[in-house]
Amino acid sequence: MFQNDRYMTCGIKHDINEKNPVTFLLLWNLIDEMEVDENKKDYLQIFVLRAKFDKKNLQEIVHMQEKPPYKKVHRYFTEIPIDAKVYAIDDGEHSTMLLAEEY
Repeated sequence: MFQNDRYMTCGIKHDINEKNPVTFLLLWNLIDEMEVDENKKDYLQIFVLRAKFDKKNLQEIVHMQEKPPYKKVHRYFTEIPIDAKVYAIDDGEHSTMLLAEEY
């Protein structure tokens, strides 16, 4: 899963990649570096991004999948934290990252 061509929607480009390209690249990297067997990656990866301004621009990313259950929380400091829910979908031929509201 997720070893094919990667695409992003206009929402991802505008709301994530243009505002904070490091966060955009990190989302793909989190899929690549998941601590599960390659054949146990779900076709749908879910990311909940939360900006924690009270903690000096802390970005929190909750990475999840449904089957098999997987959840991992990542935190780091950044100048532009983002609030968003993001899906990454592998349809077998393409991997696409999109905002939840674009689904």
